[in-house]
Amino acid sequence: MGFQNFYVFSAVSVESGQDISYIMPSVNTATMNEFLECMSKDLGQKQSIVVMDCAGWHRSKNLIVPDNIEIVYLPPYSPELNPIEKLWQYIKSYTIKNRIYETIKELEDAVSQFIRNLSPTLLIQTCSLNHCLN
Repeated sequence: MGFQNFYVFSAVSVESGQDISYIMPSVNTATMNEFLECMSKDLGQKQSIVVMDCAGWHRSKNLIVPDNIEIVYLPPYSPELNPIEKLWQYIKSYTIKNRIYETIKELEDAVSQFIRNLSPTLLIQTCSLNHCLN
């Protein structure tokens, strides 16, 4: 069957705990543009600052950043400074660690359901900058 995977794109407000997450089939500029467009629509008139690493699809000249989103890039090779990394660790520890899924679809469903059930309070605690510095 070979190697199979999927990717989760997420953003979390560390003030309100509101989050937006999408499962995507790949990571590239096109999927990043799709995520930013969906996030922009979800924000409406609100402004947002998004912290991102220097992945190629984050820095592409073809990246379309909506007017209500500002991107702040982390220094190269410093993923530990990105608050969302703590969320990935948390999700993995409860959905992947010590578990076997028969299909990629089962894993995707488990991850989706887990993300949908995360509380705003937990998201704030997990993604706060203070948590990343500890």
